[in-house]
Amino acid sequence: MLIQALQFLLQNLANLFLIALLLRFYMQWVRVPFQNPFAQFVIKLTDFAVRPLRRIIPGLFGVDLGTLLLAWVLEILLLLALLGLGGFPFAIAGSAIVPWLLLLAAVKLASLAVYVLIGLVIVMAVLSLVNPFSPLMPVFSALATPLLRPFQRWVPTVANFDLSPLIFLLVCQLVIMLPLTWLERLANAHL
Repeated sequence: MLIQALQFLLQNLANLFLIALLLRFYMQWVRVPFQNPFAQFVIKLTDFAVRPLRRIIPGLFGVDLGTLLLAWVLEILLLLALLGLGGFPFAIAGSAIVPWLLLLAAVKLASLAVYVLIGLVIVMAVLSLVNPFSPLMPVFSALATPLLRPFQRWVPTVANFDLSPLIFLLVCQLVIMLPLTWLERLANAHL
């Protein structure tokens, strides 16, 4: 029971930091202004790890590869720690598990990224209904608008109500259910 509690604690703390890294990556990608409290919080939370890495790994076409690589390596380390706490026989498995571990880390990170995007759209939709003049609204609107724009072209508004967030959420759930779950099961079967 103590090992399960430790696994739970380790996974949740690592996932919170991974979410902050993914948010930082996405905010830089869509060029959100960083003069707001939410963006400043994300930057302050991740700066100690990202700043030294950015000196080694440069960005490419506006994509912060250092932050993304850091998130992937952290996911690999988290998987290794969770497997080790669960009693995985690393000595018996040998190096044959390395490609499957790398794939599983990438899939879990992609799944977490999709959940982060879902959260951004939900927060933006709720803020637009409850308090559209909130100081956080410009940030979440800037983050969610590029995601919703393709759906807004196809989905008409109904009684001045934008249904594109609902369609986006359905598509995200399908992405999680079909390819990501299949890849996760495939990688887990080889571990």
